[in-house]
Amino acid sequence: MGRTNPTYRDALRAIEERWTEFRLALRRRDQPRFDRLFEYAREHADASGLLNHQNPILPALFSIDLEQEAKLEDHEDRLETLEHRLNEQSNIEQSPDEGTSETTR
Repeated sequence: MGRTNPTYRDALRAIEERWTEFRLALRRRDQPRFDRLFEYAREHADASGLLNHQNPILPALFSIDLEQEAKLEDHEDRLETLEHRLNEQSNIEQSPDEGTSETTR
């Protein structure tokens, strides 16, 4: 007995196909970004399929948001680490100067 409803992955594939003309109209530099958004949606297809939402674009958009939130969090962590390293390096470079000025007084 066959399924009466398409799977979420089928629905997502259909959405991507409907947006093909839009994708082709994008500048070349934006086309990989467009593709990446659908990759993000596919990464959460299992959870989206369990939701069985009437409008499959909504779980896709939420999945995209989740992936972008994860990337943003990763960038914030990396930035914080780099700032910490720069501050440590700055403190190390300033320490010897302070030590010599104390001894010369």
